[in-house]
Amino acid sequence: MHGYSGDKQAYLTRLRRIEGQIRGLQRMVEEDSYCIDVLTQVSAATRALQAVALGLLEDHIGHCVTDAIANGGPEAEAKVKEASAAIARLVRS
Repeated sequence: MHGYSGDKQAYLTRLRRIEGQIRGLQRMVEEDSYCIDVLTQVSAATRALQAVALGLLEDHIGHCVTDAIANGGPEAEAKVKEASAAIARLVRS
């Protein structure tokens, strides 16, 4: 079971909304919208994806990493390293 399972519907709803934002961006470019307006919408979509990523990371740490640490052993260290790598990817993006 994944850490986000309890919030799966909320994540799917949010991702569908972001998908709509992306389609809106495509439409804006097709219609030759003003550059700054397009960039503003790109920024909004980026922030929305970042919010989803942070929520998933929080769920992962709160469920998967916590369970692995409680069980101990090499899996605990692997889950912590995995979470650390995910954080590093988010910080770079």
